[in-house]
Amino acid sequence: MGIIRDMQREQATRTAAQQRAGTAAAQQRLLIRRNADLAIAAAQQAAADAERQREHRRLYAEARTADAAAANADLRARLADLDTLLLSTLDVDDHIDLDTFKKPLTVPPFDPGPLGRPAPEPSWQSYEPPEPRGVGKILGGERLHAQQVTAARRAYEQAKAQWEENEQRRLRQLEARRRQYEESRKRHEAKLVAYNAEVDRFAAAVAGADPSSVVEYFAMVLGNSVYPDDFPQHFRLAYLPKQRHLLIEYHLPPVEVVPVVKEYKYDRVRDDLMAVPREESEVRRRYTEIIAMVTLRTIHEIIEADRGGLVAKVAFNGIVDTIDRRTGRFVRPCLVSVRTERAVFEAIKLRRVDPVACLKHLEAGLSGTPDQLDGVTPALDFDREADRDFTEEFNVLADIDRRPNLVAMPPAEWEQTIADLFCTMGLAMGAATDGRWLATDPRPVFGGPVVVHAVRGTVIGPKEANDLAGAVTDAGATKGIMVAVDGYDHQAHDAVAGRPVELIDGPALLNLLAEHCGLKARIEKAGATV
Repeated sequence: MGIIRDMQREQATRTAAQQRAGTAAAQQRLLIRRNADLAIAAAQQAAADAERQREHRRLYAEARTADAAAANADLRARLADLDTLLLSTLDVDDHIDLDTFKKPLTVPPFDPGPLGRPAPEPSWQSYEPPEPRGVGKILGGERLHAQQVTAARRAYEQAKAQWEENEQRRLRQLEARRRQYEESRKRHEAKLVAYNAEVDRFAAAVAGADPSSVVEYFAMVLGNSVYPDDFPQHFRLAYLPKQRHLLIEYHLPPVEVVPVVKEYKYDRVRDDLMAVPREESEVRRRYTEIIAMVTLRTIHEIIEADRGGLVAKVAFNGIVDTIDRRTGRFVRPCLVSVRTERAVFEAIKLRRVDPVACLKHLEAGLSGTPDQLDGVTPALDFDREADRDFTEEFNVLADIDRRPNLVAMPPAEWEQTIADLFCTMGLAMGAATDGRWLATDPRPVFGGPVVVHAVRGTVIGPKEANDLAGAVTDAGATKGIMVAVDGYDHQAHDAVAGRPVELIDGPALLNLLAEHCGLKARIEKAGATV
């Protein structure tokens, strides 16, 4: 029932987007961004008049301050999305009523079109010549009238014969169209009947605890769970009907989903938007909470969607596919693992719990340092316990998401995307050399050369950040911009603190592309063990 899963996912995505757009926080964020745009426009207007340079500098500083406020609003919005990962699902009914997918057995009525309207039959009155009168009747008008009548009769008979021929042709075509409609109607109704029968079959199979159907149903449930764009939503499910156990191996987001920037501040002296790094302890705390919330959210959605009592116990492993920054190798540690009885979990009041404490109450294994990729011993050996015949893997984003994946873009397309972004933001970009551009900021007074460097597939450490700062100095540039899809080591921020270098990570890049280019992209790393 893949088509049903796709339809349901698209509806859930639209609903979640509408809910987010209607929140007071989202409206406030738009207001801050609008104020920043107005301030920038005012600064640009003042720059057009050489005599108003002082006013221009003041307005420009206000614009940059507003820009910092807008960036901080984006950060707050991101953190709000992360902080409400669990609460946001509690107001959603996760049960899927499969009957809503059945289609009514209605077809459009037969429309004959122009064939349903006969042409008017020729009338003798329109052909009959007028009777001669007066002098014309005396001077041989009757003979002329008889000739006219004969000619008119001949024309009338020809017109009537042509009409009859056309009418017979119309009726034949009308009958052919009616037969075609009936055949099409029968085929359409047969498809609807077959589709609805498949929905009924699937619903009956789910109710009857058919393992593959149960797995498909719960995949639809988890596919409806709309997370932030850079969450993977990739999982494996297995169902053991005799024990009524559902086994879940869920791909967690990497630590990079936590913004490494705590806030932005505008430095008027350096004319630079300074990024204040978030403390490592806070990143670790937030990431641990995210892992706990995703775990509880997933189990909650499964149990709430299960009105037929198919699942008596849930076993969950949360793994992460990422790169170990210490070795540069792909790794897949298990960061959380839990088994829970349905009755035990249903007794928990999720609105009032601390997610980490709740997992400890459930005797879950939870990494104390997940940001360091320190795994736990899984309580579930998925490959050993799951019956391969009743196991299926799902990748929600890969199945229905058409957003370009920045990680998998060909090099030329990746560089063009970065160049287009900064061109839209006002820089004149030169040619790229190994992912590096020497661009120009055309603004008066504060403009000048800018070095832009964009990388994928590696976490940037202090050495790479220092290299960019050195390239800025060597080029006589006023600023450097580093774009790193995989994020930064916290020491990278320390290395460029107070220097004219701005660091942009993956989530920030997604926001910039959406805001300035209207491009909704994603970052999804391939899970391969090297």
